[in-house]
Amino acid sequence: MERKVAYSTLAEWFEYLNDDCDYENWSQYLINRLSAYRLGTGLDVGCGGGYFTRAFQRAGYEMTGMDVSLEMLDRAQSAALKAGLRGEYIHGDVAGKKIARKYSFATAINDCINYVEPQRLFKAFKNVYGCLSKDGVFLFDISSPKKFAEKLNGAVNLDDREDITYFSFTRFDGRQAVLDVSLFVKKADGSYTRHDETHVQYAHTEEEILEALRQAGFAKVSVEGHLGEEKTQSDRLVFLAEK
Repeated sequence: MERKVAYSTLAEWFEYLNDDCDYENWSQYLINRLSAYRLGTGLDVGCGGGYFTRAFQRAGYEMTGMDVSLEMLDRAQSAALKAGLRGEYIHGDVAGKKIARKYSFATAINDCINYVEPQRLFKAFKNVYGCLSKDGVFLFDISSPKKFAEKLNGAVNLDDREDITYFSFTRFDGRQAVLDVSLFVKKADGSYTRHDETHVQYAHTEEEILEALRQAGFAKVSVEGHLGEEKTQSDRLVFLAEK
């Protein structure tokens, strides 16, 4: 069966299948991290289905969601309309063309930066730096190399539900992780339709991220683990970079 690009089908089911991520607590942590700054407009890079974009909007920020996946943007727009939230959603690659508008802050949450190839990190950060207004901040996270090596390499994941079954297998070579995903979606007659996707992510070290941020122009950067954990004990590193 032909394998499609990442989030071709998974976009529709992504938030549903990740309902154990404690999105509410996660988004509140991010909002708290931004509360020390005088911010108004934000760009949510790699917004996916838009959960965090909507959370920032509810916290009073004017948001634009951006993603490379059109399917994800469709989900984000639909969810925002359903929630009665008005925001802009744009199709774009953070490591591609310059971002036209200016924002007081940018975010890239839940592994967005892990999808950026190592040789394109500087361009991605330079584009974010260029779209920030004076004293703007960039809040983002990555899955750590430790997570890729110890928890994802060779991992098989299965989530079997009444309406969908999710199956994935991850291969990791020390730098690149290839995630083969299969979705079995239940139809009205009780039969299933199979959809296959391939996801490619990259393990970036803290030092590589810090160097790329420095080269892009960010002057001050703090790093901690997920939800404020000690970073050496966390599967996720959270960076807050100030322009």
